[in-house]
Amino acid sequence: QVHLIESGGGVVQAGGSLRLSCTASGRLGPNNNMGWFRQAPGKEREFVAVISWSAASTKYADSVKDRFTISRTPEENTVYLQMNSVKSEDTAVYYCATGGALFFNLPHLAVDTWGKGIQVTVSS
Repeated sequence: QVHLIESGGGVVQAGGSLRLSCTASGRLGPNNNMGWFRQAPGKEREFVAVISWSAASTKYADSVKDRFTISRTPEENTVYLQMNSVKSEDTAVYYCATGGALFFNLPHLAVDTWGKGIQVTVSS
């Protein structure tokens, strides 16, 4: 069974940067894609970014494109989310997730495992 553990959250000033990490314990298969979601208070959980197993392909939500970068080190079962130029609307609990082949194209529908989430707060 795979467990996902997020780290790196906290408080950051608007316009600043923060890097989240997520390490998977247990063996991930060759088709396991990894990604990030977030949930702000009073809102539904939303997709942020996804990266393929090989790290060759990525997708982003329009709201974070050109500001956030997702990357991974397959040999370490770790995925990162580099958050730059953060805004107050980026404040949320961020969740790491993993899924199979379908997860890359339909991340909302194909999550196999969720992390517990980590708080990111952007202060003005």
